[in-house]
Amino acid sequence: MKKIISVLLKYGLPIALSVLLVWFFYTHVDMEAIKQSFNSDFDQWWWFIPIFIISIMSHVFRALRWRLQLQAIGVKAPLSAVLDSIFGTYFVNLLVPRLGEVWRAGYIANRQKASFTKVTGSMVGDRLTDTVTVLALAVITFFLASSQVMQFLNMKSGNEQQHSMYTTWWFWVAVALMAGGCACLVWLYRTRDLDGIMGKVQKVTRNLWEGLAAIAKMKEKKKFVVYTVCLWGCYYTTLYLASLAFDFTRPLGAVAVLVLFVFSSLGMAVPTNGGVGAWQYAIIFGLAIYGIGTLPLGKVYDPQATSFAWVVWLFNQVVICLLGIYAFIHIAIDRKRIAQGRTLVETSGDSLQL
Repeated sequence: MKKIISVLLKYGLPIALSVLLVWFFYTHVDMEAIKQSFNSDFDQWWWFIPIFIISIMSHVFRALRWRLQLQAIGVKAPLSAVLDSIFGTYFVNLLVPRLGEVWRAGYIANRQKASFTKVTGSMVGDRLTDTVTVLALAVITFFLASSQVMQFLNMKSGNEQQHSMYTTWWFWVAVALMAGGCACLVWLYRTRDLDGIMGKVQKVTRNLWEGLAAIAKMKEKKKFVVYTVCLWGCYYTTLYLASLAFDFTRPLGAVAVLVLFVFSSLGMAVPTNGGVGAWQYAIIFGLAIYGIGTLPLGKVYDPQATSFAWVVWLFNQVVICLLGIYAFIHIAIDRKRIAQGRTLVETSGDSLQL
């Protein structure tokens, strides 16, 4: 029964949440208005050609970065295999949320005859780096876009006088909560073994810290940082170029797109298939801050904001599907070449067949 509940929570809940969010969006959009907005505002579609290329490059940088982590644990996988695993991860996640990470670790461990646990640990470190990056971007964006956010809040509250965020109570409450959270994490890490729920939280905290510490001990830390910057730079650039393809988002500018980017990145944390629903909602929310639509979101969502969110998301999913199909074809060819002895595999010595 515990295994059944665990499977339902890991896979059934995300799929159900995806269906619910899609249905919720469908009941809050005017399809005819969206079509009209698409036909009239999507006037420079050719921006999606460089978006396609940069999207592929983002996967390449992720593969290069993860390969450094694999090499640090003695797994010397070729770049082509690591790239296949990255392409396949997003494709599998699109079908079954969060399963792609397990498949990625299993594929590399099986191909290189490496420890599944070690490979999984490196994959967790990869995702943990993304989490830290998103949080850092959120803090940076908060300060860069503070004037716009405060202007929006003042407008919604009916205050004509502009206030700085540093004079608001919620800013200092947020600072206090972040400071308290950091203090709790330090306490959990430094305190001796705890029991019960706190013991499990302590274990997770220590594992996360050890994952970060392993990255800090990596020989090629500079490359790791460069690949991380390039990876997230590609993500941001694709969204910025997408904003240039639509007439109503073209005037937004770099900071406004950064706000959308952070919102959408946080939306991807919601366990749904490819972020469906949550990603669109985050984009629509962010656009409303900059005057494209209104907040709170009404019974019918703004057709321009909705068309932008769905077009960009659908294009990303098409790219993921194409790369996923390529990956599984290339994996089949690679396995055949290995079986025929035409491709040599450098194993790590701690074999674990899956």
